[in-house]
This record gives sequence, C-alpha cells and structure tokens, in this order.
Amino acid sequence: MAVPGAPSRPSPQPKPLEAGSTRDLLRLAWPILVAQVAVIGLGLVDTVMAGRLSAVDLAGVALGSSLYATVFVGFMATLQALTPIAGHHYGAGRLAEIGIDVGQTLWLAAALTLIGLPPLLFNAPWLRLIGAEPVVADVASAYLWAIAVGFPAALASRAYIAMNAAVSRPSVTMVINVAALAAKAPLNYLFIHGAGPVPALGGAGCGVATALLMWLMLLGLWSLWHLDPFYRRFHAPPQAPRRPLWSRQRELLRLGLPSGGTTLIEVSSFTFITLLLARFGATTVAGHQIVANVVALLFMLPLAYGIASSVLVAQALGAGQPERAWRAGLRGYRLAVTTAFIVVAVAYLAREPLVGLFTRDAAVAAVALGLLGYGLAFHLFDAVQGVAGFVLRGYKVALAPMLVHAVTLWAIGLVGGWWLAYRPPAFWPLAPAESFWLAGAFGLAIAAAALTWLAAFVARSRIEANGQKKSRALGPAP
Repeated sequence: MAVPGAPSRPSPQPKPLEAGSTRDLLRLAWPILVAQVAVIGLGLVDTVMAGRLSAVDLAGVALGSSLYATVFVGFMATLQALTPIAGHHYGAGRLAEIGIDVGQTLWLAAALTLIGLPPLLFNAPWLRLIGAEPVVADVASAYLWAIAVGFPAALASRAYIAMNAAVSRPSVTMVINVAALAAKAPLNYLFIHGAGPVPALGGAGCGVATALLMWLMLLGLWSLWHLDPFYRRFHAPPQAPRRPLWSRQRELLRLGLPSGGTTLIEVSSFTFITLLLARFGATTVAGHQIVANVVALLFMLPLAYGIASSVLVAQALGAGQPERAWRAGLRGYRLAVTTAFIVVAVAYLAREPLVGLFTRDAAVAAVALGLLGYGLAFHLFDAVQGVAGFVLRGYKVALAPMLVHAVTLWAIGLVGGWWLAYRPPAFWPLAPAESFWLAGAFGLAIAAAALTWLAAFVARSRIEANGQKKSRALGPAP
C-alpha cells in the first residue's frame, strides 16, 4: 500500500511488548482500564447528579445518552479500525505509515460527523417513536442538542486514542480521560444549577459539560501528537499527500465498517432496551439505567484485556509471529474470564449499597435491585464474547463477528426481549425489564460460544499458514 513520498524502506524495528508475558499484557491493559473507567465515570457522574435532581431528569438524561451512544459508538468503532492497522505497521517497523493513517482517520472522522449530527439535532421523531413522557422527552432533547456540539471533537479524538493504543502508549489517553473525569462533576454542577450569567439547565446541563470536555480532550491529544518528541517518528513525511486517499480509506472501511456495525449492534441492543422501556414509566427506566451503568462499568475490565490483546496480536502478526499472536489472545481471554467471575461475585454481595449510590428513590432502587442479578449474568457472557471479538479484530477479522452479533443480540436478545416484554406467553412470570435482560444474556451466551470458536480457528489457521510458508521458503529436503 505504497504512498507517493512515503519511505521506500521500513523504519528500524520497534520493540513491541512480549505477547507471551502476563506482566506485559497487564502493563498495557491497566492504563486502558483506567482510561475506560474514566469514560464510564463521566456517565456515572451524570446518572448520580441527574438522579439526585429527580426521576424525570434521570430518565431524560438516560434516554438522551442512550440515543447519543447509539449514534456515537458505531462511528467510534469504525475509527478504532486504526488500532489493528497501526499495530501491524508498528510490529513491522513501518513507523511513518502510522502518521499517514492517522491523517486518513481524521478525514474519515470528518465525514462521519456530517452523517451523525442530523439524528442528534433532529431528535423529536425518535423521542415520539419510543413513547417517552413529554417532560422526559424535553430533558432528553435539550441534552442531545448540548452534547451534539462536542460530537465532532469526540470522533476526531478517536484517531489519536486508537494510535496511542497501537504503539503501546495508552497512558496518554488515561491521563487525559482522568483529568476530564476530575472536571466533570464541577462542570455538571455549574450547568445543572447555574451560577452568575450561566443559567440553570437541569439534567441538560450534563450534556453541556460533556461537550466542553470533548473539545478540551481533543486539544490535549492534538497538542501531544504535534509537540511530544515521542511521536515524531510516526509523523507522515512532508511529501505524503494530505488529501483523502482511497486505498487507505478502503482499508479503514473494510475493517472499520463491520467493527462499527458490531459495536452498533452491541450497544443498540443494550440502549434500545432503555428506549423500549420508556412507555413503562420513569421509575422503570431509571432503575434499568442504574443496572445498565453498573454492567457498563464492570465491562471495563474485559474491555481493557480485549483491547490490549488486540494490540499485541496485531503487533505480533505485523512482525510475522503468529504463534506469539496466539499466546497474546489466549492470555487476554483467560484473564478476562477469570476477573469477570470475581467482579460479579463482589458486585452481587455489595448490591444494596451499590444501588444506593445512584438513587434515594425507594421505588427506583427496588427496580434496580430486582434487575441486578440478570445484569450480572449478562456481564459474564459479555466478557467472554467481548475479548474474543477484540482478538479477532487484531487478526483483521471483523465481518463474521458482526454477523454473529446481528443474529444473537438483535434477533435473539432484542427481538426476543421485546416479545417477552410486550407479548408475553400466559405462563411468563417476569416483568418487562427482567424479560429484556434475560433475553439479552441468552443471546450473549450464544455469541460467546461462537466467537470463542472462531478466534481459535483463525489463530490456528494463521499458525498453519505461516508454517507452510516457511516450508516453501526452505524448499524440499535433500
């Protein structure tokens, strides 16, 4: 994939982390974990502060954030295709290629911004479609208008975040995300309650604070890319074209579109539950949202292991070492599954104080406690399928996982949950929210089995292909 003006020879070989070492996998995973927890923390702060205002504000922020996430995460995952692409470059020593692909990812982010803004700004049809109560819809609409201001910055930041992960420097993203989390509560308070010339915006103030932080985070990432000497070796050469290049865009889209589709299916099957529960009242939505936030927070551990494993798999494959890639994936998989069981046990034992952190409303707390067991079962299967899916991305395999998720999460989880909630059989004992969570967990169980098998199959196929290639290179035995 040569580019005019790009170096004709690879740069000196970098030294990727040793994929067979648990210590080195953890060294890469822990800043990813902290960074992801900080991102989830932004949503948790919104949930806690909106919940302490009223059930209406909490439900409005929950619906608004669900609609925003449905739009954002698919595009975000499309841009995250840069991580395995740049990881392969890094493992192979093609360092200047990384800078070229960072620029191409920024062009793609600009195009996706134009596609994603209209549904955020013109949100009334979606809120009517889901049957939200008028007072809840007003809060959700104001929240969406506010957070849409930060949408372009959020997408552009993914280019730098994906690149930092690929070159084994996720600590940069961690520091920026933690700083944003530290500023979130004060900014929320300012825009929720108002001060001086700043009006009190209620729950919608959470969206204003998030939008401001998105632009500040992009400024920090952009400044480091241009000013930190560490990144100079990755910058594109001056002669390289600055316009969109179809060959590069095609590779980003080939991996990014199915990856984005997979993430969109995952998140929409999750967030659509919130939307479909809207007609059952603010109390049900608020209780469900508390469990959704807990499950999202717990998923940060397998997510960190999955991203770290994906990076190490990509680096090893770029270096022509599929056996090392297999060890990286297997190590991350085992760690993710083990920690999932541990955190589920801890969360269940601490369920009452955990729910108490989110709400003072006894009715909302009762709904959340009734759903938490289903949510924890959901998490166990989510951890398994999540890390298997990320390992497959390291191998640049994305289409098959998307198809698996479409069947298991949409057809089985979401449609099955809708049927059990809206058209339950006469014998069905569960409430609507419980039905959605149970169907989702069942779909994830099937996805976990299918993706685990597929990841093992792809890894072994690459090892066998590499062995055959070496045999051909050596020629027939004398």
